[in-house]
Amino acid sequence: MPITKNQIMRALGRLGELAQANEIELEISIYGGCAMMLAFDRRAITRDVVAVFHPKTKVKPLITQVAAEMQLPEEWLNDDVRQFLAPIGAIRPLPLDLPGLKITAPTASYLLAMKALAGRTALPGYEGDEADLRFLIRKMKIQSLDQVQEHIDRYYPDDMPSEPARAMIQQIIREENSQ
Repeated sequence: MPITKNQIMRALGRLGELAQANEIELEISIYGGCAMMLAFDRRAITRDVVAVFHPKTKVKPLITQVAAEMQLPEEWLNDDVRQFLAPIGAIRPLPLDLPGLKITAPTASYLLAMKALAGRTALPGYEGDEADLRFLIRKMKIQSLDQVQEHIDRYYPDDMPSEPARAMIQQIIREENSQ
């Protein structure tokens, strides 16, 4: 079920209210499509909010409560991204006025590295990573696959994109540089 930017902002606002009412200092680092939405105003909808949040055990019931109150999927805010994070990532604060929450997102460089390594192709009902990669490559003025690899090496020094992902990235770079 797609979730709009407006729904996410309302849900995060409610989560902040609940955190304040329960005297919880809630920190959330948002990744994926929602990071593209909130940090770069790049998307209008996403499937979920993938994030790392702390303190997890105290926040989980609040996430469930917000889902029930706002008729969102139970996993509207989840930490499935945790397994894909680099040992040392680069995040920045998001200037969102949401009392009760401290929200961060990856830098463009870190997000490019994550998206390039994932390199998911579009499927029915799922955009994949191509549009986000295209946006980041354009924004960062990337001219070559080697430049993308430099960003990957900052965070994932032993990784490189799969062959299909490399082909997609090279195609995007060719198209962006021919404009």
